[in-house]
Amino acid sequence: MAEPLIRALTIGARGMLFDALSCGPEHGQLVLFLHGFPEFADAWTDILRGVGGAGYRAVAFNQRGYSAGARPSRVESYTINELVADVAAVADALDARRFHLVGHDWGGILSWWIAAVYRERLHSLTVLSTPHTDALLEAKQSNPDQRRMSRYVDLFRLPFHIAEWLLLRKKAAGLKRAYAGQLSQARLDENIRRFREPGVLTAAINWYRALDLKARVGTVSVPTLFVWGTHDQALGRVAAEATARYVSGHYHFLPLAGASHWLLEEAPDQVLDALLPHLDRWS
Repeated sequence: MAEPLIRALTIGARGMLFDALSCGPEHGQLVLFLHGFPEFADAWTDILRGVGGAGYRAVAFNQRGYSAGARPSRVESYTINELVADVAAVADALDARRFHLVGHDWGGILSWWIAAVYRERLHSLTVLSTPHTDALLEAKQSNPDQRRMSRYVDLFRLPFHIAEWLLLRKKAAGLKRAYAGQLSQARLDENIRRFREPGVLTAAINWYRALDLKARVGTVSVPTLFVWGTHDQALGRVAAEATARYVSGHYHFLPLAGASHWLLEEAPDQVLDALLPHLDRWS
């Protein structure tokens, strides 16, 4: 059987143009995928094929700052409110009043917020790696391990574009280290190439610069699947296990033993095995 076809498309929303990848029938129920940092929509390729092949309309898009047609220059343009509004507008542009949402890393942070703000629009929520935002904020305050793991956020928020310099110097050694050896050489080279383009890395890091570190999401009632790797180098067990306190609806927590932060590269089959039944149940 031939692999499901991945199609490139451009989505117009909020006066911007977002580059996207799509798989599956256009009449299928929309499953919208949000990537994290430092990745792009193509990190979802294996998952898109699995979900599209199951009859859903699977769409992943390069978010604000990652798409050339959606790259404002001001830090204030990258607040949570703006990023969340982008997702809702992209769903509107795809004619989806309701949809399933799947997010990884920063895409997971947005997913928790969207589940709180646009609860009535979601069939289901799936988050990979990223604990509920409130659980993560509390763990950062109370748990030394999580404070240590989160130090990079403070680094990214330093002035004078220090983060960009540190990540790209010495042939992008710092950026390469972030992937912890989990990407293929081809994907690694392509990501580095894109982040070297003028303005791309700065736009991506502006997500961190615009982040309100005190804002709370509150309890989420959307049916939720949370998948977390037990060896995640940035997001620890305390916040992962505390996430259950912040989901009032159906909730399934799936820790993947030995997996790191890079679940899309390390464990796509395990992610799909959990995701597809979750989508089917809440369609």
